[in-house]
Amino acid sequence: MIGCDEILHPDLPKDAVIQSWRGPASLAEAARKGYNGILSAGYYIDLILPASEHYQADPIPSNTSLTADEAKHILGGEATMWGEWVNPETIDSRIWPRTAAIAERLWSPRNVNDIEDMYRRLAIISRQLEELGLTQEKNYGMMLRRLAASEDTGPLRTLASIIEPVKQYRRYQQRPQTMLSPLTGLVDAARPDSGTARRFNSNVDAFLAHAPRFAFNRSELERTLVEWQTASRALGPMIDQSPALQEARPLANDLSAIAAAGLEAMSYISSGDAPTMEWRQAQMARLDEAAKPKAALEFVVMTSVRKLVIAAGELPQLRSMTPADWNKRVTMMASPPPAAKP
Repeated sequence: MIGCDEILHPDLPKDAVIQSWRGPASLAEAARKGYNGILSAGYYIDLILPASEHYQADPIPSNTSLTADEAKHILGGEATMWGEWVNPETIDSRIWPRTAAIAERLWSPRNVNDIEDMYRRLAIISRQLEELGLTQEKNYGMMLRRLAASEDTGPLRTLASIIEPVKQYRRYQQRPQTMLSPLTGLVDAARPDSGTARRFNSNVDAFLAHAPRFAFNRSELERTLVEWQTASRALGPMIDQSPALQEARPLANDLSAIAAAGLEAMSYISSGDAPTMEWRQAQMARLDEAAKPKAALEFVVMTSVRKLVIAAGELPQLRSMTPADWNKRVTMMASPPPAAKP
C-alpha cells in the first residue's frame, strides 16, 4: 500500500510506503521509523511551476540528516498531476516537457544540477516529444489562432510569450470557474515556463553586469522592448474583433506600460543622464500595477524591467561601485516582496 503522509502512525505495517506531499522532512521522518517512501512535494506539475523549481527538488537533499542506512528507505519521487484545469487540448502542455526535468532529477546524481544546460536540453526533448505525437507545441499555435480569430497571431504570440498562468492554487481565486467552464482562455493557452522571459531576464542581467559602458546586449534589449511596444498597439484592434480576447485587454495595456518603462530606462542608461526621482517613482508605480495578475495571468519579466528602471535612477550612486556590487544592489532593490500564501 502507498499512502500520503497522514497514514504514518504507530500501528502502520512496515510494508506500507509513505508518499510525502509535505516535503523531504516528513519523508525523512518516515525513513527514520523504517518506512520506505517517495517524494511528491516539489513535483506537482499542476501548480504550473517552472521546470527549474522541480529540477532543484531532491528526495534526499544535500543537507539531509539521514544516515546511509536510513536513506536507503527513500525510493525516489513521483510527478503528480491534478486535472481540474486541463482538457484534451491542454493536458500535454501541462505535463511536458517539464516532467522530463523531474525524470532527470530522479534518475541523476545530485551534482547534475546545471539549470541553464537543463533548459538547453529540455528544448531538444520537447521537439522529440512532439515528433512522437505529443501536442504541447502544436496546440499552442492552434489555441492562439482561435483566440485571435485570425491566422495572424503575431501580436498575441508576443504577449503570450512573456506571461504565465498564476502559480500554486491562485487560479481558483483569480478566475473562478465551474466544472462546466470551457478551458479555452488565454490562461489555458499560455505556457507554464516562458523561454522568452528567461532569455530577456538573462540579457538584462548581462547588460547590467557590464557597467559602466552598458553596451553588451543593448541592441537586442531595445529591439525586444520595441517589439513589445508594437505588439501592444496591434493588440487593441485584435481584441476589438475577438470576444474571446476581451479579458486580455488589461494585459495589452500593461504590456505597453512595461515596454515604455524599459525603453525610457534604456535611454537614460545609454545617455548617462540620471532621471528625476519623480520619473522613477512614476515608472515603479506603473510596473507595480502591471505586475498584478489579470485573467489569472502574470508577466514574468517584471523584476528585470524594474532592474532597468532602478539602474537608470541609481546611476550617480552606482558609478562608484564595482559591477558585482552594482548588480547585487539593483537585484535586491528590484526583487518583489514575497507573495502571500494562498
